[in-house]
Amino acid sequence: MNYISTEIPDVWILEPKVFNDARGYFMETYRKEDFDTHISSIDFIQDNQSKSSYGVLRGLHYQKGVWSQAKLVRVLQGTVLDVAVDIRRSSSTFGRYVMVELSDENNRQLFIPRGFAHGFLVLSEEAVFTYKVDNTYMPSAEAAICFDDATIGIPWPITKQKMLLSPKDSKAVSFQEAEYFD
Repeated sequence: MNYISTEIPDVWILEPKVFNDARGYFMETYRKEDFDTHISSIDFIQDNQSKSSYGVLRGLHYQKGVWSQAKLVRVLQGTVLDVAVDIRRSSSTFGRYVMVELSDENNRQLFIPRGFAHGFLVLSEEAVFTYKVDNTYMPSAEAAICFDDATIGIPWPITKQKMLLSPKDSKAVSFQEAEYFD
């Protein structure tokens, strides 16, 4: 596994080594002791998966307080543009984001620690997205920041008119109105 640092400390891109032959391929996508050595000791407790069509934008989501989650995300099929926004008020990168294309071709993964809002935009006809989390989902602790907030300024590659949003994401608050982490 290749661990690649990003512009924001604590957010990492992971590239597995892929072994191809006439039968197909093999890759190791997670090994706890390796992850712990390079990033941190995280106790992932749940795996989640979603399937979305072109233009679906999910995010920018996070869970508040003790229900916050660290995530290790990847794409099994298709291509997404994945974004993590630092909402840790005490961080030197507060309000900045990391944007990474994840696909079934590049096999990249993104590690997003607690204290970040997260979202992704589907760029392929369909995408199957999977992620490990280190905390249980708590509906009462969920929050969302508007994906097109001008303060954050994420340059999404398709127009808002071509995006498909959930009612929850359509009503997300501005970055200024969001609840931050200390």
